[in-house]
Amino acid sequence: MSTKRTYQPSKVKRQRTHGFLVRQRTGNVIALRRRKGRKRLAV
Repeated sequence: MSTKRTYQPSKVKRQRTHGFLVRQRTGNVIALRRRKGRKRLAV
């Protein structure tokens, strides 16, 4: 029996933890970049 790899990717889970909306809510990452006048707020 082979062991399972650690990383089991899921696009939904990824977006829910690191996505745009989460970044807007926590730490104001997006808000700070907006205030500074960044052309691109998120990649």
